Amino acid sequence: MKKPSDPGENRYGIGDLLGLGSQSVRKSYYPALQDRIEELEQERNRYKWLFENALHGIFQADLRGGFVACNPAMARICGYDSPEQLRARVIRLREQLFCSSSEFDAIRQALLDEGSLNARETRFQRSDQTPVHVAVTLLRRPDLGPEVVEAFVADITDRVQARQKLEQLNAELERRVEERTEELQNANRSKDKYLAAASHDLLQPLNAARLMISALQDSHLPDKEGRMVEQVHRALEGAEDLLADLLDISKLDQQAMKPDLVYTDMDALVRGLGAEFEAVAENAGLDFRVRSLPAMVQTDQRMLTRIIRNLLSNAFRYTRTGGVLLALRRRADTLKVEVWDTGVGIEPAKLRDVFREFHQIVPQGSGGRQGVGLGLAIVERMVRVLDYRIDVASRPDTGSRFTLTLPLASAPSLQAWFRPVIPEPPGNGFDGVSVLVIDNEPAVLESMQALLERWGCRVMTATSRVQALERLAQDGGRPDALLVDYHLDHDLTGFDAIYGVRKYLKADIPAAVITADRSDEARSLLRAQYLPALNKPVKPNRLRALLTSLLATGTV
Repeated sequence: MKKPSDPGENRYGIGDLLGLGSQSVRKSYYPALQDRIEELEQERNRYKWLFENALHGIFQADLRGGFVACNPAMARICGYDSPEQLRARVIRLREQLFCSSSEFDAIRQALLDEGSLNARETRFQRSDQTPVHVAVTLLRRPDLGPEVVEAFVADITDRVQARQKLEQLNAELERRVEERTEELQNANRSKDKYLAAASHDLLQPLNAARLMISALQDSHLPDKEGRMVEQVHRALEGAEDLLADLLDISKLDQQAMKPDLVYTDMDALVRGLGAEFEAVAENAGLDFRVRSLPAMVQTDQRMLTRIIRNLLSNAFRYTRTGGVLLALRRRADTLKVEVWDTGVGIEPAKLRDVFREFHQIVPQGSGGRQGVGLGLAIVERMVRVLDYRIDVASRPDTGSRFTLTLPLASAPSLQAWFRPVIPEPPGNGFDGVSVLVIDNEPAVLESMQALLERWGCRVMTATSRVQALERLAQDGGRPDALLVDYHLDHDLTGFDAIYGVRKYLKADIPAAVITADRSDEARSLLRAQYLPALNKPVKPNRLRALLTSLLATGTV
């Protein structure tokens, strides 16, 4: 009879289950088991060595309490002598390890929601209560407990300090840039003030010379003297244009020229420019045509007029035979202002260079009449200020086409389409018209008087408001118009003189301001006073038109 312990056909003993059921099996399996145990022990020692000698801190902890285990690197990061001391001292991570309880709460919630966090930057509290910047990678271990986590910690103090230093350097650099920018802006403002003051002083003698030359042109001179006067006139005109261009370039580069947008009838503007350049075309022996159409835009009239005038001047300057065309064309909701010429043309590689300051389209000696190279530079800058577009197409020895594209505008009312009619001069010209001229420059007064008297005016001059009132008291009459300089002596303006004369005479005498000040501030003040203005140096044809307009509003 078999004993219960004897193995049956279908029964196994514990030894069998462990693989040690027989003597021979035990003898053969024991060395393999021993080898496996030794391997596990070696692996355990290797991980223990890595844990204890790791450069980064490693710990296991319960978020609701303190550390379960930690390595020496973690103790060093937190300023403790040993892992045992760290575990003994820090029994609440929230209050004793993290510098910010709210930061701990945010990390805990993120772990509960996501299960892990990677390289989260935070601050731990060292044993001496100073903060240490760390990057923590955390893994939640729900198999070991509901809020048990394992973590790797890197001390990033050097990185944070380097970043802070870089931020400080950037802030210092930005501060220096701001200071330097402010210095440059102050220098530019000083330069602009100097340029404006110098330009005013230069424009005054230019204005006197232009007026005197204009008076001579209206005189009957011998042919030789007449040609000399005409040459002087052209030289002065060139100097005036150059000075005006330099002023505009300076203002545009300093972004001191702001657009004053008003509804503008482009048909009237283009036809006015066409009439202005008819004489230029006739003198040059060129054909000049204008193709216009009704169109309304919202723009700065002065800047747009300057753009088209510069394009026309450029076209006439470089055209020797043939002609120039000024045309308006509609394209959807835009208006194209085109200036065509049959001039010398531009090489394809130099098309964009024409908009650089002091750039000549054609070299000296090629036959084109030379400018100073500022006209198209001003065009490009004004186009940029107005947010328009300028394109150029050209073929050498064939001609060029400049195209200005701007948006069309709907007329707000019929009044926007009203075209002011320039009144005709009185039937007898200016004969007997009394004009009071006030200017603090004696040379300008003398030149203005000579020109107006050539036109038949009776002229009274004064250098100030006080002197004007004295002259009026002596004369006993009342002038038909006032032409007054903007800047007078003792920081007084033409406004003071105009209102003083009107108050003395108890009459609203038609008046205009003549000024060398081309600033936006001066323009705004003149517009606010509802006074027409004329820039120095005064062009005789514009002065004649201005005087005609003033007399039309009076009682002559």
